[in-house]
Amino acid sequence: MAEEKTGYAGRAGPDRRHRRRRSVRMRLLAIAILPMLVVMPLFIGAVVVNWSRRFDDLLIAKVNGELTIAHQYLERLRERASEQVVALGASNRFARTLSRGSQQDLARLLEAERKRFGFDFLYYIPPAGPLVTAPAFAASPEPGKWPVVKRALAGSTASEIDIFQAEDLASISPELAARAAIRLVPTRAAAPATRTRETRGMVVHTAAPVADGGGALVAGMLLNRNLDFIDTINALVYPAHSLTEGSRGTATLFLDDVRVSTNVRLFENVRALGTRVSQVVRDTVLGRGEIWRDRAFVVNDWYISAYEPLVDSFGKRVGMLYVGFLDSPFRAAKLRTIWMVVGGFVLVLLLSVPVFLHWARAIFRPLEDMVGTIGRVEAGDLGARTRLRKGHGEIGRVADHLDHLLDQVQERDRRLRDWAEELEQRVAERTRELREANQRLEATTKQLVVSEKLAAIGEITAGIAHEINNPIAVIQGNLDVIREQLGDEALPFETEFSLIYEQVHSINILVNKLLQFARPEEYAGTVERHNPNDVVHDCIPLVQHLLSKVQIDLQLDLEATGMVAINRTELQQVLINLIVNAIHAMPAGGSLRIRSRDSGRQTTGGVEIEVEDTGIGMDPETLKSVFDPFFTTKREEGTGLGLSISQKLVMRSGGEMGVTSSPGKGTRFVVWLPMAELEAA
Repeated sequence: MAEEKTGYAGRAGPDRRHRRRRSVRMRLLAIAILPMLVVMPLFIGAVVVNWSRRFDDLLIAKVNGELTIAHQYLERLRERASEQVVALGASNRFARTLSRGSQQDLARLLEAERKRFGFDFLYYIPPAGPLVTAPAFAASPEPGKWPVVKRALAGSTASEIDIFQAEDLASISPELAARAAIRLVPTRAAAPATRTRETRGMVVHTAAPVADGGGALVAGMLLNRNLDFIDTINALVYPAHSLTEGSRGTATLFLDDVRVSTNVRLFENVRALGTRVSQVVRDTVLGRGEIWRDRAFVVNDWYISAYEPLVDSFGKRVGMLYVGFLDSPFRAAKLRTIWMVVGGFVLVLLLSVPVFLHWARAIFRPLEDMVGTIGRVEAGDLGARTRLRKGHGEIGRVADHLDHLLDQVQERDRRLRDWAEELEQRVAERTRELREANQRLEATTKQLVVSEKLAAIGEITAGIAHEINNPIAVIQGNLDVIREQLGDEALPFETEFSLIYEQVHSINILVNKLLQFARPEEYAGTVERHNPNDVVHDCIPLVQHLLSKVQIDLQLDLEATGMVAINRTELQQVLINLIVNAIHAMPAGGSLRIRSRDSGRQTTGGVEIEVEDTGIGMDPETLKSVFDPFFTTKREEGTGLGLSISQKLVMRSGGEMGVTSSPGKGTRFVVWLPMAELEAA
């Protein structure tokens, strides 16, 4: 017992020692470097995340300011158009030309002013009479349908963004309609569309009343393909060196979701006219009328973008104004900054952690030595000591006191071991005596149980023989008397008499089997030397009628050459019983194999006889009870004594009988009998 306890401690001790050492080390290391490895990374991570979010917010604020500049320029363009038209209508030159009443002179004046102001068309609506246009319109327009014109005729100056249909532009000038037409380019992330061209024109539409002479002046500037307009916006919003290296600023004017004027490049020198905005931006700006300030996919790359809706004189959202700059250089700069912060932190960590570890090691090494000593003591090494030098201060004094306590523990353990060894010797001696007594008691109990069972079976068998044999003898005797008295008159009932004799004979056989089971030595015949192959051949005719009832393939493999010493009738009884059981196990037919061969066991020669079938087989529970008296699986036919009596007959001749079986695969009985000794000459 002492050795077992020591062995257990030897296994558990190193694990505890390792856990404690790890605990001391890890706690002290955590105290030393926790601020650098946990607190500082969390703090720096929070700072970096906050800085990154603020950086993104700053980019959004920047692009929002740039959109404001572009919006103000567009508003200023409309205001300047209004001022120019109002100034023309109030000029003396216009009044003098109008007072002369010559439409040709007025047309020449309007054409000159149109070119000077940069308008694409300019015309005068007199109170009565035809329009005076510059240039000469290809067809008569319908100025009355535009709200800005109505307001001018009512006495108010107005300048709005209006969308002219292709026929409106063509009525002014076919060249203007051709300039407005733009072929749509398939664009990634854009909303699905079936049209292939944009033929409408976005026009800065300005109208002002004329004080002298009445009527109104109307001017228009087409923004489709107006590259000077969009380049001016881009130059105002993104002057030189306003963006980080590698980025570029862009500006675009959209008619609906189509770029009609832009400096975004589709290729190196090809502007992305006809490309379309992404569907998510279109739904936000044109669909809900909101301003977009976020990253957006522009043609073929991501940009920090700002979009605002443009409303025409009818109050409808008809387009968008966009400014933005390339996102990737800013993201690269942000990543470089983050990596610089992380790299600086790692560098500081690499320089500072060794210093902290050196300071911590001066504390946890003595403690680890103490914990290791305790672990070795727990593992069974009671002579382990810390033996720390006194230079370790308070820790050294604690270690010295621990060594003193361990000396006392070692002495007490020695005494306890001596007492334990003496006690174990006494317990082992008493245990051995009890074990031997228990074994003798178990053997005696088994013999008593077997003896009681055999005695009970013997009494039952004797009672059955006495109670059955006498009535059977009387029945058989009276049958003989009846047949003698009837004489020839009994011949018609010969069949019935034969059946009665057969049943009486069956009862005699059953009684004899019971008596053979209870006292087999009284029924033993003379022991002779036999060739087992001859006995097998003699058995076959006796069971041939059973073999013929079903399709059973009988295979004989008789190779035994030795002689066995057993009563021939008893061996025949054993084999017939095994063959009949095999036939009953194959109600649908099968294969029956009888094999004999010479087979010695240990130092004794012998003969082995196998009876193997391919029948239904037996499960393990049935296999355990197959040789028990009165155990049978044939409830209505068997007595359960056949295999039990067969085993006793074989064992009485010095042999052995065994069985192996598997459900659904068949059963194999093996009878082994020792070879008979040769008779003296």
